[in-house]
Amino acid sequence: MNEISDEQLKQLVEAAIFVADYPLSIKKMRETVLTDFDVPSQQLTKVMEELKLDYAPRGIQLVEVASGYRFQSNSGLGPLLSRLWQETVPKYSRAMLETLSLIAYRQPITRGEIEEIRGVAVSSQIIKNLSEREWIKIVGHKEVPGRPALYATTDAFLDYFALSNLSDLPSADLFDGDANGEEHADGGLQASLKIIEEVKDENNSNTANDNLQPPPESIH
Repeated sequence: MNEISDEQLKQLVEAAIFVADYPLSIKKMRETVLTDFDVPSQQLTKVMEELKLDYAPRGIQLVEVASGYRFQSNSGLGPLLSRLWQETVPKYSRAMLETLSLIAYRQPITRGEIEEIRGVAVSSQIIKNLSEREWIKIVGHKEVPGRPALYATTDAFLDYFALSNLSDLPSADLFDGDANGEEHADGGLQASLKIIEEVKDENNSNTANDNLQPPPESIH
């Protein structure tokens, strides 16, 4: 195994993240561009932190999301950079966003439990759309009659909203209603919906993993 200096390592990692068309994880780096080098974890961690600091004051920043590292533009530049794209930003229905927010905060959760909280039926199309976007997945089945599917969010969901993990979501205390669904479509659910919408609007233009919408702030 060859040794590599900090400066060479920084250049290699920077270039790899730049050219990759998906978030690049440390594991993926070691399996690909770093496979010929003996890179201690401490050295790689140091270089990644230095790169983050190098880009922090710039228009382009290095961020870590659930799937790995990627470059994206400063979120504050979104409104200006979005003028480069003519396509209309896709609008998501209130029902879809409410369903997504409930899965995010209450996972794992069944479709029936979502309907109990919202007070209305969840259409199959909503579940299909969220699944096709790879924002949710089935993680098991609840041991009750009928064994309904349990839904949870995915790394793709975290990547899209520029989150590293679920702990980056605002406090789950927003859901302070009881288990009988009394919060309905207001209270904690309403607050959660607002947060999901705000995060969506802020990150729609600076994420690079949405096939239905061009990413105005992505450098790829």
